[in-house]
Amino acid sequence: MAYDYSDECISDFHKEVYGYRPTHDYMVEWNASSPTQKQKVWDEYARINEININKAKEKETIAIVQFDKRIKELMYFGAGDRETALYWIYQSEKFSDEQDVEHYVWKQGILFTEYGKKLLKDLLSIFELEGTRI
Repeated sequence: MAYDYSDECISDFHKEVYGYRPTHDYMVEWNASSPTQKQKVWDEYARINEININKAKEKETIAIVQFDKRIKELMYFGAGDRETALYWIYQSEKFSDEQDVEHYVWKQGILFTEYGKKLLKDLLSIFELEGTRI
């Protein structure tokens, strides 16, 4: 049997799967395990990690749909276009620096998506434009 687990990366993989580092007792047990046992654990972590990744992608998709719905609602209520809707959002949020803008997009659950990156760029453009006004 070919093994692809990594003793050096098991702590990182555990954290990726469960959100925290393994305990000392866990690592003692890991180190005492046979290569076959380690591979079984590694394969289970890979399975769970794949599930977690798919759930995260689903959440991002839902967040994008919800934010896009908000944009469309603002356009319906008078914004007219996407840029104006974003300006209205910008005004309602009271951003004080670029980090606030990035944090806002992160809170929407979309910062690391292509949609979120474009949204951040568009909001930062408004922020920079507003910074030049007195």
